[in-house]
Amino acid sequence: MTTTRTNRLRRPLLAGTTAVAAMAVTAGFMAASPEQATAATGPKLSLVAATGSVTLTSWKEEPGVYLDLGTYLTAEGTPLELKVTRKSYKDPVVVTQTVYEGGKAKAKTLPQGTVKDFSGLPGFAEITLTDKAGKKVVSRTESFCPNNASGRIRPDAPATSKYPESCPTNPFTLGSVWGVEKGWAANTYGGSYTQPVKLAAGTYTARVGVAKKYRDLFGIADKPATVKVTVQERSWEEDNGVSAARSAAGEHAGHGTAGGHAGHGAAHQAPAGHAGHHGPVKPSQAGAPETSGATPSYNVGHGPLKAAPPALPWALKKQQAALAGAQGADAAGPRTGDATGQTDGSRKAPALVPAAKRPTGKASVPDVPKPDLRSLPAYGITISDGTENVPGKDYLAFSANVWNAGPAQLVVDGFRSPGKAKMDAYQYFYDAKGKQVGYTPTGTMEWDPRPGHVHWHFTDFASYRLLKADKKEAVRSGKEAFCLANTDAVDYTVKNANWHPFNTDLATACGQENSISVREVLDVGSGDTYTQDLPGQSFDITDVPNGTYYIQVLANPAKRLKETNLDNNSALRKVVLGGKPGKRTVTVPAHDLVNAN
Repeated sequence: MTTTRTNRLRRPLLAGTTAVAAMAVTAGFMAASPEQATAATGPKLSLVAATGSVTLTSWKEEPGVYLDLGTYLTAEGTPLELKVTRKSYKDPVVVTQTVYEGGKAKAKTLPQGTVKDFSGLPGFAEITLTDKAGKKVVSRTESFCPNNASGRIRPDAPATSKYPESCPTNPFTLGSVWGVEKGWAANTYGGSYTQPVKLAAGTYTARVGVAKKYRDLFGIADKPATVKVTVQERSWEEDNGVSAARSAAGEHAGHGTAGGHAGHGAAHQAPAGHAGHHGPVKPSQAGAPETSGATPSYNVGHGPLKAAPPALPWALKKQQAALAGAQGADAAGPRTGDATGQTDGSRKAPALVPAAKRPTGKASVPDVPKPDLRSLPAYGITISDGTENVPGKDYLAFSANVWNAGPAQLVVDGFRSPGKAKMDAYQYFYDAKGKQVGYTPTGTMEWDPRPGHVHWHFTDFASYRLLKADKKEAVRSGKEAFCLANTDAVDYTVKNANWHPFNTDLATACGQENSISVREVLDVGSGDTYTQDLPGQSFDITDVPNGTYYIQVLANPAKRLKETNLDNNSALRKVVLGGKPGKRTVTVPAHDLVNAN
């Protein structure tokens, strides 16, 4: 099956989110099922409501009300931990749960088809709303991302959650880790990734439960939460713009500020003027608070797509002794530190501050772990025209991602000689303890003033080429320079994957025009997406004949960066061009089992 795109390129709008009520939970927890008690046991999970009543705002300019009802899944005893993987794009997505037997961790494979992608548990929450007369006005199910960590439910719970802040929705994700830390709660609300509902002003009763298949799977009691809902109507115009922006900040707790927005996903808060909206922030443009877990993904990359909360720079403390005492410490048990084929997410990127001066001494490439750059197949493929800027042109626009499979971070520093337009770039190398043990020159960095960029780019990081059916080059994109940032969790199951990448804020990662030095980091397990609406993310196909082509995303094309493997840097995505000049079309066949554009 193919997906045909004949529309002209449009910039997607930000979906609205609402704030999560402050949580004060007192809950009773059910015991594990008899089956769990006799075999390996999982956590004690409960669905609870933080409050018995919530007030939701229906903005007249919005399509409806977002059902942020303040319901949470809590975990006690042990964490809820799920590893979601696929061997290749030819294989289905599978899920294993970490359970415990005698205090030792074991992997339990969940039924095939439990999930179809990496965005969360589908159909987890069952929601009904009735009006004053008892008439059912809403009946729906919603997916649940266990990584929607919202906070602790008791004072002696771990101070931080070791799990990632979101669930990836990139169609080419390879591996993810989901979890609710023990003593923590995860918001069941999906934020801007849910659909709003039309509700008139008034009062309603919401009933939220867990679908039976998940109750049976995880041993959750059949105890739906009931919440009184008051819907109030408001208008941006009535609030005179500024008040609406303040309301958005208060009720939606957004990361957008006047002059900018966070269009990079859950790990990104855009600096003023970066790919952004200007003026007061509308409620639909505001994100959720970073601790609400209200948005289950941070996959949108460099470009103005869905709003999401900024990531927190989690700093996990080493708790080897405590974990060993509580849960057992064998090679397969839960512990701080990495082992073959697994990581606990405790690794943290070096601070995003470049060295105070250019490196001295002889350059060297030591025999230590290095990054492994790989490309994902192109997606978000569509036809764009030159609009009023370049009339009469046809462009094939696309999104692209290059990620780091590890086992080491990619760390690049740029240093600028006073008065020079470019920076000299150096790649750094670290030993197993994080000590810098070498460096090598690796090209340059240049300032990109174009809208949607406005930051320093590392040159020759990747290259885009449109290949003919015989795989010979037809067109090359002019873009080969990038600001490195961890926009996507591509595979958090690889060795040394950092579940909490720090440099997800482009204002931090990519510098300002007057910067004298810049550090850019691509963490293990994460990738860097550039969306199709940014300058350079397209091929000029005005004079390209119709037919079958391949979009090639090629990492490290000049081989300036030192890697563990240079043979896996290319990814191809098949496309079929059609139509007439000014009305070109593109058909995008499925890529193995991934039938998503």
